[in-house]
Amino acid sequence: MADFIDYVVKDQTAWITLTRSEVHNALNDDFMNQLDERFKQASESDDVRAVVLAAEGKSYCAGADIHWMKRMVDYSIEENIADATVLADMLRRIRDCPKPTIARVHGAAFGAGVGLIAACDMSVAVQGAIFCLSEVRLGIVPAIISPFVLEKIGMSAGRRYALTAERFDARAAYHIGLVSDVVETSDELDPWITAVVAQIRQNGPNAIAECKRIMSEIQPFQWEQAQKLTTQRLARVRVSAEGQEGLRAFLEKRKPSWAVD
Repeated sequence: MADFIDYVVKDQTAWITLTRSEVHNALNDDFMNQLDERFKQASESDDVRAVVLAAEGKSYCAGADIHWMKRMVDYSIEENIADATVLADMLRRIRDCPKPTIARVHGAAFGAGVGLIAACDMSVAVQGAIFCLSEVRLGIVPAIISPFVLEKIGMSAGRRYALTAERFDARAAYHIGLVSDVVETSDELDPWITAVVAQIRQNGPNAIAECKRIMSEIQPFQWEQAQKLTTQRLARVRVSAEGQEGLRAFLEKRKPSWAVD
């Protein structure tokens, strides 16, 4: 199995970097399992005080890998549920990490890429970054990422961007709370992270973990119920006639039947 994740610890910070730059860091099942394992490693390490989720190449994460999508076209509902659960479990691993997590965002973040950012505690994006909840364009839904995205940006912004699938820039992402801050150039990303991590390292590690646990427990989402609902709903939509048409249109590089100019 190819290694899609770079993991290095420096100055008590685990840098987890997506390295599938040739496909814009698009996710597949192997990629997500590796990412889950790296966050587990960081969570259990006493040498790690913070975690940065970064990416190589032009994009942060373009969503689902096209070859993975080709396989899922023919999946049954049961196979779709199992497939969706991999993504849900991985995002929960990021969200529930006992260490503060920071997304370092540049380029494009589409679909599940937005989910990665939303699952982190905080994030910094370069001015030129572009975001999109693109699923409905494909005749499917942003089901698995929705609890994480809605927790971060709220229902009003969530409804707008999930229903329109419009692209929005870093300033809009900051305005709705998806990202914590915006910097002008990529050269300013790491200094921002260094400054934030310096603040984190002044704080009690156990207190931080307990603080995260408390804030998670008082959230309105019932996470196990949400995961069951979203995986089953996404599975049904994927195998529906519209879901099949949308996925096939994307793979065939044509407009789906419902698209109107």
